[in-house]
Formats: sequence, C-alpha cells, structure tokens
Amino acid sequence: MGDLAKIFKAYDVRGVVPDEFDEEIAEAVGAAFAEVVGADRIVIAHDMRESSGPLAAAFARGATSRGADVINAGLGSTDLLYYASGSLGLPGVMFTASHNPAQYNGMKMCRAGAVPIGSETGMAEIRDRAAGLLGVPTQDPTGSVTHQDLLSGYAAHLRLLVDLSAIRPLKVVVDAGNGMGGHTVPEVFAGLPIDLVPLYFELDGSFPNHEANPIEPENLRDLQKAVVDHGADVGIAFDGDADRCWVIDERGASVSPSTITALVAARELAKNPGATIIHNLITSRGVPEIIKENGGVPVRTRVGHSFIKAEMAKAGAVFGGEHSAHYYFRDFWYADSGMLAALHVLAALGEQRRPLSEVLSAYARYSASGEINSTVADQAAATAKVRAVFGSREGVTFDELDGLTVTGPTWWFNLRPSNTEPLLRLNAEGDDEVTMAGVRDDVLREVRGI
Repeated sequence: MGDLAKIFKAYDVRGVVPDEFDEEIAEAVGAAFAEVVGADRIVIAHDMRESSGPLAAAFARGATSRGADVINAGLGSTDLLYYASGSLGLPGVMFTASHNPAQYNGMKMCRAGAVPIGSETGMAEIRDRAAGLLGVPTQDPTGSVTHQDLLSGYAAHLRLLVDLSAIRPLKVVVDAGNGMGGHTVPEVFAGLPIDLVPLYFELDGSFPNHEANPIEPENLRDLQKAVVDHGADVGIAFDGDADRCWVIDERGASVSPSTITALVAARELAKNPGATIIHNLITSRGVPEIIKENGGVPVRTRVGHSFIKAEMAKAGAVFGGEHSAHYYFRDFWYADSGMLAALHVLAALGEQRRPLSEVLSAYARYSASGEINSTVADQAAATAKVRAVFGSREGVTFDELDGLTVTGPTWWFNLRPSNTEPLLRLNAEGDDEVTMAGVRDDVLREVRGI
C-alpha cells in the first residue's frame, strides 16, 4: 500500500519503472479499475515509452480477469484516448508519463465520455482495491482483448471541429520531441495544404534530442531556429503524450498560452455567441477582457484539469484554457487536446494573409513573467511575508482562490505552493515590462530572502 500511495497522485498515476510502478501493479490496477467503474468494456492506449506496451498488456490481463472486454487502441496520444472514451462511450486508461523523463510511466484514467477520475471520484478506491490484490494469484480471464486502430477516426473527428477548408498553403514546423505527436500529426494534417517540416518525429521514449516538455524554454530552441531557417509560417511543439501544444510565430518568438487561449476563445465565441469560457487564475487578465469584448462570459478557476473540466461541465462552457498550454473543448467531451488548439491556430492564420505575429498582436496585451519556481522550506511563512509587505501598498487587493493572488492598479501576481515539492510558484503580469519586472523582483526578494 505504501508504494501505491506514492504513485497514485490526485488525478493520475506516475512513478519510476520498475522501482515504483511495474506490470504486477498495472495488472492489479486493471482488475481494480474494472471493478470500480463497473463497465463490461474498457478502452486503453499507450505512448511510445519502452515500458508502456507491456504495462498496458498487464492492465488488460487484470481487467479481463474481472470479466471486462478490453479494446486496445495501441499507440496513441492522450487526446486520442479521450476521443476513444468519448466516441465509444467507454471508460478508458492512457499509459503515459506525459513530459516526465524516460524512466517514468503512469496512467491517466477516465470514465465513459472522457470524464476524469480523480482522488475524490474513484482514484482512491481503485488504489485501495489494487493494493489488496497485490500478491494475490490472478483469476483466469473471462473477458477478451481486441485491437482497434482509432487514429483515422480521431483525425477525422478533429477536422470536423475546426473548419480548415479555406486555409491558404502554410509551411509548418512541428517538434514532436520524439513523442506521440510524431504518430498523430501526419494523420491529422493529411490532405491539408501544409508543407510540414518534422522535427524529432521518431517515436523514442528515451527522448534523445530534448525533453518533451515545451513549457521549458530550452526545449523550444530547436523549433525556434527551424522556423526561422525554413522561413515557416508557424512552429508547433507537443509534449510527450501530445495533449499540450506550444506555438512559435514566424519570427521564432514564443507565444504565451494566454494569447492562444484568447484567440481560440474569440473563435469559439464567433460560433457560440454569449457562451461561457473558462480560464485559470494564472492566465493573462487580457483573457477575460477579450472574452467580454467578444460577448462571452469569463469564469475564473483554480489551476488544474480537474477544476477546469468540472467547471466547464457545470457552466456548459464551450472552451477553457490554462497557462500551461492545456486547452479544453466542450465539443471534445470537455477534454483537453493540444491538436485541436493547434488546428485553431492554423485556421486563424490560414484564413487571411497576415503573418502570425500580426494575427496574435490583438490578443497579447500585457507583459508576463512566466512561471518562476523558488525552493522554500516554509511555504506558508514565505507567503505570509509577501502578503504583509504588499498589504501596505495603496489600492492592493488579495484573494486566495489558489495560493495568494495580489492585484494592484497596473499589475498582479499569484504565488502558490507546489503540491508535491517544497516550491513556491510565482506568476506576475504588468501593463508593461518594467512594471512586471519590478513586481516580480519585489516578490522574489521576499520569497528568497535576498
């Protein structure tokens, strides 16, 4: 039980293979998952890590031992698994450790319709049941395993959700980071007027070129250079399981996910006048402004896909965006899809003649710091110190929806603790670069004691 408690996080399973997570555990989780969700059929998919296929097969053995039939979609992105769960109406499990290093693997679980499973919605029960099954001989399977290729259906479904029929020819550099984008992008882009320049499309779970984590600037450098060298219209980077995408404009400049959130929000509101759009509290304040200007209703939430998805379902929102480059769509079962966000960018760019930097200029209004992590032994004490210092400033307001958000007349910042590490995460924004930098440095001086 101790081992399972370590790898079962709030909303997924993640651990080092085989020290923390192995086929025995995967098999026990398969049996427990089948019991908890109570479905007679389950769909699974896996990424390109060396351990992913064997772990998926072990999970299937456990699930079939409880009478469930398993549809194995094989290699896929996380949003392909969500498509499978939504279109087939089945609970599903994706075997991936997303952007984590090669020695990790994990599972993302959902109920039918891609409804996420978290610690309060079944994850803890699955963990506890699986713990009780470790070391117990496996029952003979009474369910079956069938293999089904869902890639073409996934690609066709995405192209139905974004109209690309009128786009002009585009040169697009895609950095798949040796992750699942290398598997899905060729199928999704097939037939479109796109001159594709692929970077690191070879599926390789050892990540020989760079980590498949586009939120880290160093992992974008090859893409930025390639966009400029090839005279491309746009660059797109995906993370390991391709559920996040990051955009580079034609100048090689990195585009904030807040800017992409605002762009997609405006596009969705053009199709759904007056609709609700979700954004987390770390996205730019330009996002709710643009949502309102386009006739929509912005709703601010905590950070994290579970909060976003729950709020979207509650509010019937058409779209949601996060600062981490996760984008959620009502018409995709409220699930996140980096590929869908990428298609929206290609549509917005391809429907007119201007370069991407000009298209996006209307959606980027303020200067942001990006997320800055500080190692802090006592997170609460450091946060209280910052609150006391800024509490003396005129016109300042506070809220604690998620960590501490402090707002001034021309700036704001959020300081929140990591759930798993002794870190405080700072995001700051100002009307201009000088204002933002001043606030950022003031906060870091207090947090770091420098």
